[in-house]
Amino acid sequence: MTALTERFDDLAEPLGIGAGALLVLMGLGTLAGAPWATNGSIAVSALQLVGVLAMMLVGAGLAYVSWTGRE
Repeated sequence: MTALTERFDDLAEPLGIGAGALLVLMGLGTLAGAPWATNGSIAVSALQLVGVLAMMLVGAGLAYVSWTGRE
């Protein structure tokens, strides 16, 4: 066994951390792409921003739960 494989007891821990980090990075990339600049509706832009922020919140929560679930 190596130090990398002994660090995690379950495969779900690194996958949860990785998936959560990926969701946060995708949200940041979406915000950097300024999706509100491609449509003319304020309601649609607000809905897009809420969706992106919710995705980032879910990703951060998933990474946090996976990280603190370790013993």
